[in-house]
Amino acid sequence: MSGARRDGSPFAAVCQIGMVVRNMDAALEYFQALGIGPFESSNDPAPIVDRVVHGRPAPDVKNRISTTQMGAIELELVQPLSGESIQKEFLEKQGEGINHIGFFVDDLAAETAKLVGKGFRVVSSGRTTSGGAFAYFDTDRVGGIIFELMQRPPQAR
Repeated sequence: MSGARRDGSPFAAVCQIGMVVRNMDAALEYFQALGIGPFESSNDPAPIVDRVVHGRPAPDVKNRISTTQMGAIELELVQPLSGESIQKEFLEKQGEGINHIGFFVDDLAAETAKLVGKGFRVVSSGRTTSGGAFAYFDTDRVGGIIFELMQRPPQAR
């Protein structure tokens, strides 16, 4: 399944909505009371390597993540734990809320190069320990929401 439309845009279909929360346990209780869930959660920070934030290595960034499927869309709750992440910046400036919309792509490097060529900056990027990768772009100037491109691990493609 390709993540790009025929016109070359990687934004064919939203696959994830990312929401920043202050307290993961309270957020999980809230959403589950609404009937949303169950969530896959870990008390450990998300397994990210080679994280870069605003062009600088950010190995101290730790976020707690919980996810659930809502139809074809994954709801990702993110609680910043440590370091200077884009999620922490969002929480400090705007409070809790939708921080990003995620899209799967087949070739993250190629799609990133296209967007950078159009003047968009990567504000954060990294790899997962399972072999996936992601890049967040400075698309929040209009609407206040960052777009994230994600490439699945090789075994999940």
